Amino acid sequence: MGHVFAELKLSNPRKPKLKPMKVSALADTGALMLCIPEHVALQLKLETESTREVTVADGRSMKVPYVGPIKVSVCDRFCYVGALVLGDEVLLGSVPMEDMDLIINPGKRQLTVDPASPNIPHARVK
Repeated sequence: MGHVFAELKLSNPRKPKLKPMKVSALADTGALMLCIPEHVALQLKLETESTREVTVADGRSMKVPYVGPIKVSVCDRFCYVGALVLGDEVLLGSVPMEDMDLIINPGKRQLTVDPASPNIPHARVK
């Protein structure tokens, strides 16, 4: 399928006067969380809430800062999540994608609104 990137707008809801950041993010359904590089956390002045232990793709475990809240906006949708601080690019995992009811369209290699709920995000809560 190849890599799918999306343009996100990230902001700190605790600092509404701070300008939001536009970033290119790798959309990865194999990852759960939003991951951001350290420079993004610093620019948005996000507070470290805790430390989390994570296992990365090559099997290594490490402890990383967990920051937030962070507002993620894409495809005219938004959500509030925490983010893991690691890596050198923004990674949009499945939890925020589910929260915004977004899917990856493999044919077009893009992140898109779920066609079953085009006007408002749908959450299954059964």
